[in-house]
Amino acid sequence: MTIIRTVEELKAIYDSTSEASIAKVTATLTAEYRLMIETSPFLALATVGPEGMDCSPRGDKGGVVRVADERTVLLPDWRGNNRVDSLLNIVRDPRLALMFLIPGSNTTMRINGRAVVSVDPDLLESFEMDGKHPRTVIVVTIDEVYFQCARALMRSELWNPDNFVDPASLPTPGLLLKAAKAEFDQETYDREWAARAAKTMW
Repeated sequence: MTIIRTVEELKAIYDSTSEASIAKVTATLTAEYRLMIETSPFLALATVGPEGMDCSPRGDKGGVVRVADERTVLLPDWRGNNRVDSLLNIVRDPRLALMFLIPGSNTTMRINGRAVVSVDPDLLESFEMDGKHPRTVIVVTIDEVYFQCARALMRSELWNPDNFVDPASLPTPGLLLKAAKAEFDQETYDREWAARAAKTMW
């Protein structure tokens, strides 16, 4: 296997960066970038900590984040598995990256920045949903924001319903758990999962 080991070797096999690839990067949200981000119901949150990297899916009804101002977005931490990997990373290393997806659009949005984890009561209450509120809110300060080339989503045909996979053809969550821990009670987990998730969405 031939491995690239230097920046010079890497750059030698790629063309120069286009003007558009540089011009699209801004330090604050333009009106157009804000519209794209506020439309997105889903993002991937990448963080880094002493143990390594983490990437976590985040989704919400309507927009996945709230735009506070041109340099700040707010991401509520709703119910999950309580591993809090992303939060553990942020309190030790504030650097993060967000990638937003908009169903039906091949254009993704990216934010690179720094964050803190807030438990401000007024902020938590402002995200109330069905009488519940998040336990924390990730407050993201934008260092740079830009849109991503659509080729990856175009190649994958991510939004093409003809390519949607039948969930019944895939392993269930219980089976995935049993594969990791042989004595895990797969049947009970799969039987109870849908009702449990519905009751703990927020």
